[in-house]
Amino acid sequence: MNKALGLIEAIGYSTAMTALDAAVKAANVTFLGFERVIGAGKKISVTIKLEGEVAAVKAAVDAGVAAAQRVGEVLTSHVIPRPHQELDKIIFSSETQESLLKPKNPAEKNKDNKKSK
Repeated sequence: MNKALGLIEAIGYSTAMTALDAAVKAANVTFLGFERVIGAGKKISVTIKLEGEVAAVKAAVDAGVAAAQRVGEVLTSHVIPRPHQELDKIIFSSETQESLLKPKNPAEKNKDNKKSK
């Protein structure tokens, strides 16, 4: 990854989606996916991952955190300016890339279910 990586970890799906919405509207960044962790403070945390130029990612993360804090709890946020390429193994892992693995609409989901039967 040549670009910056931005992370926002929030408690709950609604808070994370609010952060994501504000972040992608605030700057030219790409949403890479999200990861859910059960048990963060006895709650479910959702970490969203963003990619882009360093200044854009910083602006997006700041905007996302500010919006999310208005509706819920943000555990942490961080920007890594130029992550080492070894991190790609985690960033793009099928275990942490949930949003990009799910069907984009219900028709695709039904089609996939029929194929697997």
